[in-house]
Amino acid sequence: MVSVLAFTFGTATVGNATPKPDESRLRAELAKLNKKVDGLIEAYAAKRASLKKAQAAETAARADLRKAEEAYTEAEKQVDSIARLRYQSDFTTLPSMLFSTNMGGAAIMEQLTAQQSSQLQVFAQSRDLKKQAAEKAALLTEQIGEEAGVVEAQREDAEKVIDAIEEKLDALAPTGSGRRSDGSWAPQLPAGADNITDRTRIMREAIEKRFALPYEIGCYRSENDGGEHPLGRACDFMMSTGGSTPSADHVKLGEEIAAWALKNRANLGVKYVIWRQRINSGTGWRAMSDRGGVTANHFDHVHISMF
Repeated sequence: MVSVLAFTFGTATVGNATPKPDESRLRAELAKLNKKVDGLIEAYAAKRASLKKAQAAETAARADLRKAEEAYTEAEKQVDSIARLRYQSDFTTLPSMLFSTNMGGAAIMEQLTAQQSSQLQVFAQSRDLKKQAAEKAALLTEQIGEEAGVVEAQREDAEKVIDAIEEKLDALAPTGSGRRSDGSWAPQLPAGADNITDRTRIMREAIEKRFALPYEIGCYRSENDGGEHPLGRACDFMMSTGGSTPSADHVKLGEEIAAWALKNRANLGVKYVIWRQRINSGTGWRAMSDRGGVTANHFDHVHISMF
């Protein structure tokens, strides 16, 4: 991780400025780290599952220990009771059935005492075994919990490095074509097989490189609905298919794409972004009217329009 950090942030030497990050190397490192994070997430999930089982085993072991301790305490009371009875008695006040000459009362009392003492020893052994099991279960629970914490810390560290690499990649976002010296954008006509403007194409390709897109991108369409698509100045980045609601992961991805486009709008020439029935022209999100469907309300795709 230290070597990755050194690579990510660069190490300036005397007389040399920090070199400009190489995009291909950054993307290769990003792919490697994302794969590592995926593995750490799986490992953490496995540790959490193991921890849950260990906690259940510890709970069961402690319950068994409590029962064993209660049984031992009860047996100990019985032995103490017989011992007190023998100590306090002069064998003339005991029940005649136990201490008559014919029944051999003293012998019976000795036998009862021996039996109870033997049983008490069995209970003590059971109690000790249950205690060992409970201690072992507690130790395992603690160990797995610590291991899960280490894996989670590793994941968090890796994600911090990923964030740093992504920031560097964002800094390498291209500048859209046709930008005037005053910051305005020269009009462009659609061209090429995809029938979109060069500025739109630069934006689309930049997002394709920056994000792992799950579905197709729709840009030009001939239907004149008053929007930017017929002019070749807009693209829809689909987060689901068939007008269905995107998964939680794809909603998160849509948020990231929308945020990235807005962050780089001045360089790319982004006019506005629409996502989840909201529009943002660079001054914050505003709610839009209900158009009556998942697709019409842009819940299943991020719409990016260009100048």
